[in-house]
Amino acid sequence: MKPHYERALIVGAGSGLSASLARLLAGQGMRVGLAARNVAKLGDLAAETGAAIHACDASRPAEVEALFARLEPALGGHPDVVVYNASGRLRGPLVGLDPEAVERALAVTAYGAFLVAQAAARRMLPARHGALLFTGASASVKGFAGSSPFAMGKFALRGLSESLARELQPEGIHVAHVVIDGAIRNPARGGEPPDAPDSTLDPDAIARAYLDLLRQDRSAWTSEVALRPWVERF
Repeated sequence: MKPHYERALIVGAGSGLSASLARLLAGQGMRVGLAARNVAKLGDLAAETGAAIHACDASRPAEVEALFARLEPALGGHPDVVVYNASGRLRGPLVGLDPEAVERALAVTAYGAFLVAQAAARRMLPARHGALLFTGASASVKGFAGSSPFAMGKFALRGLSESLARELQPEGIHVAHVVIDGAIRNPARGGEPPDAPDSTLDPDAIARAYLDLLRQDRSAWTSEVALRPWVERF
């Protein structure tokens, strides 16, 4: 049975992958909500997609609850697709890291994902219908030197997704973790290196992979998928 989705929320929205997702999902006829700490950057995207935009710090429980309360009238119901795309990208040598900055990075990458997933699941469970998609990274499965806070957060995000897949999929909610194993192409920063075509991930192509997850028959749901350029080393 292929599910039908009508309303999507993207948390941690910006100009890259989130923008590609918003355009694609809106093009599929979904009503879209965009949430970010800084919503000033989302005006053009909202105008293009008809998305509702809301300021939200996903690491704060009260703000997450307020986000979902505001979204329901804006979207005509609770979101039945939620994409968690927020993360704290703190890097540096271990001995020089600021503990408070590390705590903040973990709160955004992992704790915020828990809060958003909890709020979404409370609304999806009565209907036994919905999808939770979490955006991971290379750091979800391998830690790199000088990047311990990012790896800690992304490992935790992957653990959350695996646990929720086992808990919620039998209740009709599709949960999937997407490992983005490579750099995402950014035209504003020069796009592709001329001597290395297709060496970065096209955000529109990534968005289509998310849509493929949403189109899966529940008899063969994917709980994790890894996306990487063809030249990326495993």
